[in-house]
Amino acid sequence: MDKRYQIFVSSTYIDLKTERQQVIQALMEMDCIPAGMELFPAADEEQWEFIKKVIDDCDYYLLIIGGRYGSISPDGISYTEMEYDYAVKNELKVIALIHEEPESLPAKNFELEVEAQKCLSSFRDKVSKGRLVKYWSRTDQLAGLVALSLSKTIKMYPAVGWVRADQGNSSELLQQLNQLRNKNEELQKELKKFQELSSDINDSNYSSGYEEFEVYGKCQIGYRDNRRKWARKSNWNEIISVIGPHLFQYQNEATVSTIISTELLKLNNNDSDEYYSKEVDDGILPAIPA
Repeated sequence: MDKRYQIFVSSTYIDLKTERQQVIQALMEMDCIPAGMELFPAADEEQWEFIKKVIDDCDYYLLIIGGRYGSISPDGISYTEMEYDYAVKNELKVIALIHEEPESLPAKNFELEVEAQKCLSSFRDKVSKGRLVKYWSRTDQLAGLVALSLSKTIKMYPAVGWVRADQGNSSELLQQLNQLRNKNEELQKELKKFQELSSDINDSNYSSGYEEFEVYGKCQIGYRDNRRKWARKSNWNEIISVIGPHLFQYQNEATVSTIISTELLKLNNNDSDEYYSKEVDDGILPAIPA
């Protein structure tokens, strides 16, 4: 599939106009889509929000550093460094072209203030660590450096890129569709096997939630009183609703018997709180099939 990659070109603007033109021309000859702030140099917060959206749409980030640090943002760093930090944060692969000897540049293209020189030096050090960096000293070197660096980066770190709309039915997409179709057929076969297995199960071996059965138990009012028998028709839904809220922690068999008998007596319109002892007779609940 014929992809085109969008490259964000970042640099100071006034001092590197010619260099930017060289780089952009090289990118276009490589069938890439250059994106930069030629018409909207970063100068305020509103434009900065727009710049971030442009960077979000790019596949790679290309930085050119000359002899100037650039316009300072309200955060105290240059907009060029802000662009760089934002690209790194969004995990864009960075290609950096750094001037080898910025001190040799004409005075108009070199920072004269000591503080700005320190900021530029610090920025150069940050960019030079842990990524592909190429050094240049002449404008006519940039096109070749861009071609070599970008080709290597695309090969090592292929990005999503952009594809023409009329290439949507390309062989690559057809291959992906065919893989999905095969996967769907496999899942359909698995589902059919499961359905066949399920149909072999005899549902008559299992009790339903509404199946009724008789529950018997005993209770007594006082310590010396005789134990009284009680009985109630119930079903599994009712039993589960009675005991379920108490199963968030372990309950022994005697406690479960007391809970069931207490709640069923209440449902039987008996005031179970007046009974001294309550229990369900052993073996009166239908066995759960294995």
